[in-house]
Amino acid sequence: QNLFQMARTQKNKATSAHLGMLKAKLAKLKRELITPKGGGGKTGEGFDAKKAGDARVGLIGFPSVGKSTLMSKLTGTESLAASYHFTTLTCIPGTYHYKGCKIQLLDLPGIIEGAKDGKGRGRQVIGVARTCNLILIVLDASQPMTHKLLIEHELEGFGIRLNKRAPDIRFTKRNKGGITYSTIGCKLTKLDQKTITAICREYRVSNAEICFKQDATIDEFIDVVEGNRVYTPCIYVLNMIDKITIEELDLLSQVPHYMPISGGHEWNFDLLREKIWDYLDFIRIYTKPRGQIPDYSAPVVIPRKGATVEKFCMRIHRGLLDQFKNALVWGTSAKHNPQRVGKDHKLADEDVVQIIKRIR
Repeated sequence: QNLFQMARTQKNKATSAHLGMLKAKLAKLKRELITPKGGGGKTGEGFDAKKAGDARVGLIGFPSVGKSTLMSKLTGTESLAASYHFTTLTCIPGTYHYKGCKIQLLDLPGIIEGAKDGKGRGRQVIGVARTCNLILIVLDASQPMTHKLLIEHELEGFGIRLNKRAPDIRFTKRNKGGITYSTIGCKLTKLDQKTITAICREYRVSNAEICFKQDATIDEFIDVVEGNRVYTPCIYVLNMIDKITIEELDLLSQVPHYMPISGGHEWNFDLLREKIWDYLDFIRIYTKPRGQIPDYSAPVVIPRKGATVEKFCMRIHRGLLDQFKNALVWGTSAKHNPQRVGKDHKLADEDVVQIIKRIR
């Protein structure tokens, strides 16, 4: 009913508040649909794979696109591969090492259209995908590219935003004062006070302070109000390129974030591993015990964004910060080698760090 009203409503400034309210209602209904009722219960056999390693990468795609073959070739973990549909029925984990980083790969069952609404085992599959640091959408290069749009639609419906940044909007609920908003460094062209208020009222928010640092759309604002969206990088793995011509491959190269491979012949596997590493956007930090040489065999892997000495300590042990005095850093982030720094110092890839503890 909400979709029908949106379709027949003309889009202009006079109707933007009404459209915003309808979109908010639709987002709430979708959330209620995908949120399991009741408290607790088992997640389902095979969907409780324990997180292992420094990063988690999920393989998602329609049945029989070569996910199991790709999993077996990359990790050495045996995942049943056959020429019929729905060979994989549970979540199968495997790991491989690259540049000192232990990466967990999850072979998820093939999803079908309507997965976000609970068809097949769609909810479990996409639910696990929400926990991944990176998603690989595996596509059959010989099949229509509409499969890509269908999978994107299913993931979007479950609150996963692919290759997007979280909207730069600060949303703070208050006890009084009504709905107020301000902008920093931008001008709102797609939202106005009436639309913002209508969306907030739909979520029963009567008092809030909103700060926009970008020209946000209605959908982006709703995502912030919902507060349960996941922003995940994604690579589109075009498998079975041995089945298509060079001309078709050149045409497919126009797809952004794509990686052409052949799972059966292991073509482009080295480039795929490199691209996975690039999209994870991690850095490696080497530890140096006092009076010893750095340990280059087991780097501490942390996300590049917000990679500070504090995050480095937290990755090793939470209690390390209680004893922290300062640190010595060698590498590209240091002004001179070594540089004595505090816990807010930002680290770079392949820095060497020695932690100096307080003497009690």
